[in-house]
Amino acid sequence: MKFYIASTFTNKPLVRFVADKLKQAGWIHTYDWTKNEKATNRLELESIGKAEKQAVQAADVFLLLLDGGKGSHTEFGMALAWEKKVYLYSENHSLDTTFYHLPEVHIVEGSIEEFVEQVLGGARV
Repeated sequence: MKFYIASTFTNKPLVRFVADKLKQAGWIHTYDWTKNEKATNRLELESIGKAEKQAVQAADVFLLLLDGGKGSHTEFGMALAWEKKVYLYSENHSLDTTFYHLPEVHIVEGSIEEFVEQVLGGARV
């Protein structure tokens, strides 16, 4: 399985934790944006945007770890449009966004370990 994880820069440790667990299970990470620093100019933004768009498109499974910013929600929209399998993780964040509640979005509100278990289990179905 190929996966992409969207989130905010402040969640880098959480993103890395999930990515490591999935890679240990033999999954392929389509793009690890946590290795990037914040873009400082238009060329960097364009380069990162292209890489992230390609990574979302190449993924079988899209993961959104809340709290996410504008970029992660743009990626979320692309994943929905490209009919990816979508998992959303929320520890203590509001779930008042309309698109979170589409039937193809699998919401997990438990621990991050439970989230990883559900993602791995759901991909086997």
